[in-house]
Amino acid sequence: MTLISYADFEKVEIRVGKIIEVKDFPKARKPAYKLWIDFGELGIKKSSARITKLYTPYRINRTTNFSRY
Repeated sequence: MTLISYADFEKVEIRVGKIIEVKDFPKARKPAYKLWIDFGELGIKKSSARITKLYTPYRINRTTNFSRY
């Protein structure tokens, strides 16, 4: 494994977003969910996650969006 310097690490943008929608992703090669994530000023971005064995869509929304409860 190649390590990077702290100066290189400082260049990385790490953002936190709020998951606003989760759906099954049947077209994925391996079981996955489609995620819509709100990054505020950057807008809503789509991603996918292969976490179907660990979480249900309900649990993802419940554990990540505390403002709903």
